[in-house]
Amino acid sequence: VGSEMCIRDSEEPEQLSLILDYLKAPDRVELGEAEVLELTDVGLGDRACIDTISILRFGEGMLVGNTASLLALIHNESVSSSFTSPRPFRVNAGAIHSYTLMPDGSTSYLSELECGKRIMVVSMDGRVRVTAIGRVKIERRPMKLVKLKLGERLGSVTVQNAETIRFIKPDGELISVTDLRIGDKILAHESAPARHFGKPIDEFVVER
Repeated sequence: VGSEMCIRDSEEPEQLSLILDYLKAPDRVELGEAEVLELTDVGLGDRACIDTISILRFGEGMLVGNTASLLALIHNESVSSSFTSPRPFRVNAGAIHSYTLMPDGSTSYLSELECGKRIMVVSMDGRVRVTAIGRVKIERRPMKLVKLKLGERLGSVTVQNAETIRFIKPDGELISVTDLRIGDKILAHESAPARHFGKPIDEFVVER
């Protein structure tokens, strides 16, 4: 009721958009244990760091994948490394062609994200919150392809090949892509395989 009153009382389109993004976002998403099938260095590529206007907590990140049907949970940079200090507002999300799941259930390419857009932050237990993007930083870096299997669903994700890019294991432990090995399990989300302009549709599709 409070949200409905806010919508009726608001006269600003930006406020309405903000309220609708929060209302459309799920409370949580289902995460499963995806097995790492293959790891391949694929050379230089353009990756996107998503800098948010929020402090991201341990265990939170973004769902990202090469296909819409299987999205890996990429952890934020709140943990320091031997190369960098913590950047708790940032997710080094992966190659610019990748999909990420948005608050309204649609997908967006990382290359389409920009400051002011709102994204979905997902925790290791599946809880969801919405925040806005403050900056998207695209740079050319060495990239690694990670092929995955969740149940009968095959998928993959392409990320920067650096120790600061971390996945989350089912027990909650973080693991860097540089330490990842075939047979390891990481958290991932199964989504609708067929999409048109990011929206789920009932259609046959093959992505690989």
